[in-house]
Amino acid sequence: MNGTDGVRGVPDWRVLIVGGASGMGKTGVGRALARRYDVPVVEVDDIVEALLAVTRPEHLAEVHFWRTHPEAARQAPESVVERQIAIAEALAPAIEAVVANHVGTDTPVILEGDYVLPGPATPGGPVRAVFLHEDDEAQVTSNYLRREPEAGPQRHRARVSVLYGRWLAAQARAAGASVVAPRPWKDLADRAAEAVETRDATAAGHAS
Repeated sequence: MNGTDGVRGVPDWRVLIVGGASGMGKTGVGRALARRYDVPVVEVDDIVEALLAVTRPEHLAEVHFWRTHPEAARQAPESVVERQIAIAEALAPAIEAVVANHVGTDTPVILEGDYVLPGPATPGGPVRAVFLHEDDEAQVTSNYLRREPEAGPQRHRARVSVLYGRWLAAQARAAGASVVAPRPWKDLADRAAEAVETRDATAAGHAS
């Protein structure tokens, strides 16, 4: 992910969503884009942990689901994906509040995570989005093995990730957001930034 360390100046967006399923390279891209634009990163995982700390399962059952039903992660991949979608939708109001705060206070930020949806994003607007998706289960399995070698091959988790990623990619395309393939890794952050900037330039051209 080379070529991203030179700061490009203050971006014309206020929130850049970096979304996609687990194992797609979002964290590395988010950090590289943060250096590129000289803005901080907010991880959706931190929002989840904050909500878990101040609510009970009866308040936000979906957000607490993996803690109250840890065995459910071993169900059929399609069932796990349905649960992930439900959690993402339950988290949407909290994430949208964070987005609105950064737009309202004019403070740019990159918002990165598995559970962030493209709904708040508009090409050319203050909220932009790029989603990463790898459709090869063997590659995602390899990604997990490289990141977490002590766990061994995580084929079930990779299947879940690809299926959930397909759903996220479809949602992103429907919302007019960019979807980028992670490989080749070395220029992923550059391609992600280019996808956002190109799509926004196209949107601006159509509006004029």
